Amino acid sequence: MIRFFDILFSVCGLVLCLPLFIVIAMGISLDSRGGVFYYQLRVGRNNKDFRLLKFRSMRTNSDKKIGLTIGSRDSRITRVGFYLRRLKLDELPQLFNVLTGEMSLVGPRPEIRKYVDLYTSEQKRVLSVKPGITDYASLEYINENEILGKSAHPEKVYIESIMPAKIDLNMRFINDPSLANYFRVLALTLKKII
Repeated sequence: MIRFFDILFSVCGLVLCLPLFIVIAMGISLDSRGGVFYYQLRVGRNNKDFRLLKFRSMRTNSDKKIGLTIGSRDSRITRVGFYLRRLKLDELPQLFNVLTGEMSLVGPRPEIRKYVDLYTSEQKRVLSVKPGITDYASLEYINENEILGKSAHPEKVYIESIMPAKIDLNMRFINDPSLANYFRVLALTLKKII
Protein backbone atom coordinates (compact mmCIF):
# COMPACT_ATOMS: atom_id res chain seq x y z
CA MET A 1 0.00 0.00 0.00
CA ILE A 2 2.91 2.38 0.77
CA ARG A 3 4.17 1.90 -2.80
CA PHE A 4 0.80 3.06 -4.11
CA PHE A 5 1.03 6.30 -2.10
CA ASP A 6 4.69 6.76 -3.10
CA ILE A 7 3.68 6.66 -6.76
CA LEU A 8 0.60 8.84 -6.25
CA PHE A 9 2.38 11.52 -4.22
CA SER A 10 5.54 11.56 -6.36
CA VAL A 11 3.53 11.97 -9.60
CA CYS A 12 1.41 14.74 -8.02
CA GLY A 13 4.54 16.38 -6.63
CA LEU A 14 6.37 16.30 -9.96
CA VAL A 15 3.37 17.73 -11.84
CA LEU A 16 2.78 20.49 -9.26
CA CYS A 17 6.47 21.35 -9.00
CA LEU A 18 7.15 21.47 -12.75
CA PRO A 19 7.05 25.30 -12.95
CA LEU A 20 9.33 25.47 -9.89
CA PHE A 21 11.71 22.94 -11.51
CA ILE A 22 11.98 25.19 -14.58
CA VAL A 23 12.74 28.29 -12.47
CA ILE A 24 15.34 26.41 -10.39
CA ALA A 25 16.97 24.96 -13.52
CA MET A 26 17.28 28.44 -15.05
CA GLY A 27 18.73 29.81 -11.81
CA ILE A 28 21.35 27.05 -11.59
CA SER A 29 22.32 27.47 -15.26
CA LEU A 30 22.73 31.24 -14.92
CA ASP A 31 24.61 31.04 -11.61
CA SER A 32 27.40 28.59 -12.43
CA ARG A 33 28.81 26.24 -15.04
CA GLY A 34 27.75 22.62 -15.10
CA GLY A 35 24.59 20.56 -15.33
CA VAL A 36 21.34 21.35 -13.58
CA PHE A 37 21.19 17.97 -11.87
CA TYR A 38 23.68 16.22 -9.66
CA TYR A 39 23.93 12.44 -9.37
CA GLN A 40 25.60 10.71 -6.45
CA LEU A 41 25.97 7.01 -5.78
CA ARG A 42 24.16 6.11 -2.56
CA VAL A 43 23.48 2.80 -0.91
CA GLY A 44 19.89 1.61 -1.05
CA ARG A 45 17.83 -1.38 -0.01
CA ASN A 46 19.71 -4.70 0.23
CA ASN A 47 23.05 -2.84 0.17
CA LYS A 48 22.70 -2.00 -3.54
CA ASP A 49 24.05 1.23 -5.01
CA PHE A 50 21.77 3.59 -6.91
CA ARG A 51 22.07 7.08 -8.37
CA LEU A 52 20.46 9.68 -6.12
CA LEU A 53 19.21 12.73 -8.03
CA LYS A 54 19.41 16.31 -6.73
CA PHE A 55 19.52 19.80 -8.11
CA ARG A 56 23.19 20.80 -8.31
CA SER A 57 23.99 23.19 -5.48
CA MET A 58 27.80 23.04 -5.59
CA ARG A 59 30.42 23.86 -8.13
CA THR A 60 31.09 20.96 -10.52
CA ASN A 61 33.35 18.18 -9.11
CA SER A 62 33.65 19.88 -5.72
CA ASP A 63 32.23 16.81 -3.96
CA LYS A 64 35.48 14.98 -4.76
CA LYS A 65 37.26 16.91 -2.00
CA ILE A 66 35.05 15.83 0.91
CA GLY A 67 31.73 14.00 1.07
CA LEU A 68 30.18 16.08 3.84
CA THR A 69 28.83 19.59 3.49
CA ILE A 70 30.27 21.71 6.24
CA GLY A 71 28.03 24.58 7.32
CA SER A 72 25.73 26.76 5.27
CA ARG A 73 28.61 28.85 3.94
CA ASP A 74 30.70 25.97 2.57
CA SER A 75 32.82 27.64 -0.12
CA ARG A 76 31.88 24.93 -2.65
CA ILE A 77 28.19 25.90 -2.56
CA THR A 78 26.98 28.25 -5.30
CA ARG A 79 24.87 31.35 -4.60
CA VAL A 80 21.70 29.69 -5.89
CA GLY A 81 22.75 26.45 -4.19
CA PHE A 82 22.79 28.19 -0.80
CA TYR A 83 19.08 28.96 -1.08
CA LEU A 84 18.22 25.59 -2.60
CA ARG A 85 19.83 23.86 0.38
CA ARG A 86 18.39 26.23 2.94
CA LEU A 87 14.86 25.60 1.63
CA LYS A 88 15.60 21.90 0.92
CA LEU A 89 14.60 22.43 -2.72
CA ASP A 90 17.72 20.62 -3.93
CA GLU A 91 16.05 17.38 -2.74
CA LEU A 92 12.93 17.71 -4.97
CA PRO A 93 14.32 15.69 -7.92
CA GLN A 94 14.40 12.65 -5.64
CA LEU A 95 10.70 12.36 -6.45
CA PHE A 96 12.00 10.69 -9.64
CA ASN A 97 13.91 8.18 -7.46
CA VAL A 98 10.65 7.50 -5.61
CA LEU A 99 8.73 7.08 -8.85
CA THR A 100 11.25 4.53 -10.18
CA GLY A 101 11.09 2.56 -6.92
CA GLU A 102 14.67 3.17 -5.75
CA MET A 103 13.39 5.24 -2.84
CA SER A 104 10.24 5.83 -0.83
CA LEU A 105 8.95 9.15 0.45
CA VAL A 106 9.55 7.86 3.99
CA GLY A 107 12.60 5.87 5.04
CA PRO A 108 16.20 6.24 6.22
CA ARG A 109 18.18 8.77 4.22
CA PRO A 110 20.51 6.88 1.86
CA GLU A 111 24.18 7.12 2.78
CA ILE A 112 27.32 7.04 0.64
CA ARG A 113 29.27 3.77 0.54
CA LYS A 114 32.19 5.18 2.53
CA TYR A 115 30.01 5.54 5.63
CA VAL A 116 27.89 2.42 5.09
CA ASP A 117 31.12 0.41 5.19
CA LEU A 118 31.51 1.59 8.80
CA TYR A 119 28.10 0.26 9.92
CA THR A 120 27.92 -2.44 12.54
CA SER A 121 25.84 -5.53 11.74
CA GLU A 122 22.96 -4.05 13.77
CA GLN A 123 23.18 -0.70 11.96
CA LYS A 124 22.99 -2.50 8.61
CA ARG A 125 19.30 -3.12 9.38
CA VAL A 126 18.67 0.29 7.80
CA LEU A 127 19.52 -1.37 4.48
CA SER A 128 16.58 -3.79 4.84
CA VAL A 129 14.09 -1.09 3.78
CA LYS A 130 13.93 1.38 0.93
CA PRO A 131 15.73 4.62 1.67
CA GLY A 132 13.54 7.70 1.84
CA ILE A 133 13.39 11.43 1.31
CA THR A 134 12.32 12.06 4.90
CA ASP A 135 12.22 10.24 8.22
CA TYR A 136 12.56 10.90 11.94
CA ALA A 137 16.34 11.37 11.65
CA SER A 138 15.97 13.91 8.83
CA LEU A 139 13.57 15.92 10.96
CA GLU A 140 15.73 15.74 14.09
CA TYR A 141 18.92 16.64 12.21
CA ILE A 142 17.49 19.19 9.79
CA ASN A 143 20.39 21.51 10.76
CA GLU A 144 23.10 18.84 10.48
CA ASN A 145 25.28 21.01 8.22
CA GLU A 146 25.30 23.77 10.84
CA ILE A 147 26.34 21.31 13.57
CA LEU A 148 29.19 20.04 11.40
CA GLY A 149 30.17 23.60 10.45
CA LYS A 150 30.82 24.42 14.11
CA SER A 151 33.06 21.40 14.64
CA ALA A 152 36.85 21.37 14.39
CA HIS A 153 36.65 17.75 13.16
CA PRO A 154 33.35 17.47 11.25
CA GLU A 155 33.87 14.01 9.76
CA LYS A 156 34.84 12.57 13.15
CA VAL A 157 31.74 14.14 14.73
CA TYR A 158 29.58 12.76 11.93
CA ILE A 159 30.94 9.20 12.19
CA GLU A 160 31.09 8.96 15.98
CA SER A 161 28.07 10.99 17.02
CA ILE A 162 25.59 12.04 14.33
CA MET A 163 25.54 8.90 12.19
CA PRO A 164 24.82 6.47 15.09
CA ALA A 165 22.13 8.82 16.48
CA LYS A 166 20.48 9.05 13.07
CA ILE A 167 20.50 5.28 12.67
CA ASP A 168 18.83 4.92 16.08
CA LEU A 169 16.10 7.29 14.88
CA ASN A 170 15.81 5.34 11.59
CA MET A 171 14.82 2.29 13.64
CA ARG A 172 11.58 4.02 14.71
CA PHE A 173 10.25 3.57 11.18
CA ILE A 174 12.03 0.29 10.45
CA ASN A 175 10.47 -1.29 13.54
CA ASP A 176 7.02 0.01 12.55
CA PRO A 177 6.84 0.38 8.73
CA SER A 178 3.08 0.80 8.87
CA LEU A 179 0.94 3.09 6.75
CA ALA A 180 0.03 5.04 9.90
CA ASN A 181 3.72 5.66 10.68
CA TYR A 182 4.34 6.59 7.01
CA PHE A 183 1.64 9.29 7.17
CA ARG A 184 2.85 10.43 10.61
CA VAL A 185 6.34 11.14 9.21
CA LEU A 186 4.87 12.91 6.15
CA ALA A 187 2.67 15.06 8.42
CA LEU A 188 5.62 15.96 10.67
CA THR A 189 7.67 16.84 7.58
CA LEU A 190 4.95 19.12 6.19
CA LYS A 191 4.61 20.76 9.60
CA LYS A 192 8.38 21.36 9.71
CA ILE A 193 8.39 22.83 6.19
CA ILE A 194 5.47 25.15 6.92
